[in-house]
Amino acid sequence: MGGGTFSLNCSSVGTNVGFMDREVFLNVYDLTPFNSYSIWFGFGVFHTGIEVYGMEYGFGAHDYSISGVFEVEPRSCPGFIYRCSISLGHVNMSPSEFREFIETMASDYHGDTYHLICKNCNHFTDDISHRLNCKRIPGWVNRLAKFGSLFSCLLPDSLESTTVKQLPEYHTYEDDMSDSESYSSSQEALENGEVNHRVLISPTRTAEIAFIKEIPR
Repeated sequence: MGGGTFSLNCSSVGTNVGFMDREVFLNVYDLTPFNSYSIWFGFGVFHTGIEVYGMEYGFGAHDYSISGVFEVEPRSCPGFIYRCSISLGHVNMSPSEFREFIETMASDYHGDTYHLICKNCNHFTDDISHRLNCKRIPGWVNRLAKFGSLFSCLLPDSLESTTVKQLPEYHTYEDDMSDSESYSSSQEALENGEVNHRVLISPTRTAEIAFIKEIPR
């Protein structure tokens, strides 16, 4: 998470509605209450999602070689404590173009490639923001991962896990997969023993997060 003077600037609301619709936000969450103390020393353990066109996109782990990119209602990612939002700029593509973009990006972020130090949710949001020609995420957000890459031998194995772990449940832009179908697919996987014990299963009809179905490159 880089050096320099530490600052935490939350977003402000503009007046041009059309311009606001295209605004890109970085939504920052605390993974631990300890951040309230450590943040004053310029570091902490954070999860981030990138908000575009009224939905928030993040990257989480599961045990499959398929998309780990998920969407959720903005500022409400389950398992984390919302801290603030930071404006990164504005998107220069239509909602449908952005949807195609994020589905294509999902092929680069499979759930089984998640790594807390080398490829985490903050690497994902920084990459997305950069590809959208917006600002890079603030250095303090991912400072612990950068520190860990230098001193990984000092970090406990428990830090390799992420709280965003569950059975992927996809839905398309047109919502052509019903909730009941999604539920059935989850149940099938459970019955067939396809789910590793390290994945947190949420076989409910109203999943809190939905994984993005990738478009092969």
